Amino acid sequence: MTTDKREIGSQEIETPRLRDLFTRSRTPATLLLGAGVGLEALEFYVTTSLMPSMVRDIGGLELLAWTASLFVAAIVLGSICVVIRPRNMTLNQTYITGALLFAVGCGIIGLAPNMIMVLVGRVVQGFGAGLLVTMAYSFIRFVYPPGLQNAASALYTSLWGVSVFLGPTMGGMFANGSQWRWAFLILIPFAVIMAFAAPKWLPEGEDDREPEDVPLPQILLILGAILAISFAGTAETHLWRTVLVGGGLAAIAALLFWERHSAARLFPTQATWLGHPLAKVYLVMFLVIVSLNSDIYAPYFLQTLHGVTPLVAGYLVALVALGWTAAGLGTASFQGRKAIAAIVAGTIVLSASTFILALVISQANAAGNIWIVVAISALLFGMGVGTGLGWAHLVSLVLTRSDDAEADKASASINLIQSLGAAFGAAVAGVVANSSGLVTPGGTEGAISAGFWLYLSMALPALVALFVALPLFRKT
Repeated sequence: MTTDKREIGSQEIETPRLRDLFTRSRTPATLLLGAGVGLEALEFYVTTSLMPSMVRDIGGLELLAWTASLFVAAIVLGSICVVIRPRNMTLNQTYITGALLFAVGCGIIGLAPNMIMVLVGRVVQGFGAGLLVTMAYSFIRFVYPPGLQNAASALYTSLWGVSVFLGPTMGGMFANGSQWRWAFLILIPFAVIMAFAAPKWLPEGEDDREPEDVPLPQILLILGAILAISFAGTAETHLWRTVLVGGGLAAIAALLFWERHSAARLFPTQATWLGHPLAKVYLVMFLVIVSLNSDIYAPYFLQTLHGVTPLVAGYLVALVALGWTAAGLGTASFQGRKAIAAIVAGTIVLSASTFILALVISQANAAGNIWIVVAISALLFGMGVGTGLGWAHLVSLVLTRSDDAEADKASASINLIQSLGAAFGAAVAGVVANSSGLVTPGGTEGAISAGFWLYLSMALPALVALFVALPLFRKT
C-alpha cells in the first residue's frame, strides 16, 4: 500500500470527533500507530512492577538505576535516529525496524541470565520503542487532516492512562520466581505482527528531509544530559546531586548553543530562540512534564503518612494518567484560540493542584482519614487534567508551525522534550526530597517536610509555563 498524504488526509472535517479517527480508511493506521505507543507504555509499567522480582531471581540490585536510565537514553536515541536515518528510508520502513527491534529487546530480556544482559535488552528495546513512539507523531501529517491531528495526539496520549492500570496488573501475574520472563516474551508476537502489518496498513511516508550532516555533538550532549540528570535523583550525597544536576544543565545549555550555530540541527529552525513561538511551545512542554514528574514520590507519602497500602497507593497515583487521558479526550476537538486557551488553563490547573497538594499530602494522617486521602486523590487527578488539557494542542502546534522539510525533526523533538522533561523532573524531585528530610531524619517527620517542600517547589515550573504560554494566546 503506497497511499500518500493526499489520499488519506485530504478530507477536511468541520467538527472533528474522536470517532473520525476510526473511519474505514483510517482505522487500520490508527490501530497500528496506537499499538506502537501502547506497547512502549505497557512495557514501561510492566518492567517497573517486575523489577523487584527480577532482582530476586538473577541479582543485580546495584544495577537497578541503570535499567531506567539506559532505557530513557535509548528511547531518545531512537527518536533522534528518525531525523538522521539513511536517506530515502521511508517512515514505514522505520516503523518496521522499530517493531522488530522492540521484539528483539523483549527476547533478550526474557532470556537474560543476569542483569547485564537485561541492560543490553533494555537498550535494544528502548531504541525500538523510541522509533515506534516517534512514528505515531511522524505519521499524523500523512494519515489525518489538520482538524483531526489534535484528536489523534489525544488518543495516543490516552493509551498511557490505560497502561497505568494494565501494566501493574500484568506485572503481578508474572511476579513469582522466573515467571517474570514471560511478561516480556509474550510481547514478541505482537511486535512482529505490527512489523508485518505496517506495509499494508500505513502509508509509505516518503523522505522529504533537506540533506544535511549528522548532528553528532547535539546527540552526545542530549545523551550526556539525560544520564547525568537521571542519576542525580539517585545520588547519595548532596554534593554529587548538585554536580550531576549542574552537569546536566550545562549539557543542555551547550546543546542550545550548538543548535543555534550549527548547520546540522536536531530541532526545527528557530526552536531554540525563546522569542520564537515554536520555542515557547517547546518550553511549555518541558516545564509541564517537569512539574508532573513530582508524582513519582506520591506512593511513598501515601503509604508513610496516610496509611495507604502499596497496591492502593499505586492505583491512586494512576489517577494522574487517568486525568491526563480524560482531559485530553475531552478537549481533542478544540482548535484555534480555544486550543491555546486549553493550554493556558492546563498550566493553571497543574500549578494550582501541585501547590495545594503540598499542603494536603504533608499532613500526618496515620489513622488514614478518608477525606484527606480523597483530597489527595482529587489533586493527583487534577495534575493529570492540567497536563492533558494542553498536551495534544502543544503537539499540534509543534507539527503545524514547522516547515514540511523539518517535519521529521518536529515529530522526533516531541519525544526528546518529553524525555528530557521527565529525566530532569525526576532528578529535581529527588534532589528536593532528599535535601528536605526524606532520608535524614526520615520517617514521618522527614516525609512531612519532604512532601511539603517537594510539591511546593514543583508547582513553580508549571507557573512559569503559564507565563510562557500567555503570549501564544495573545497572538492567535
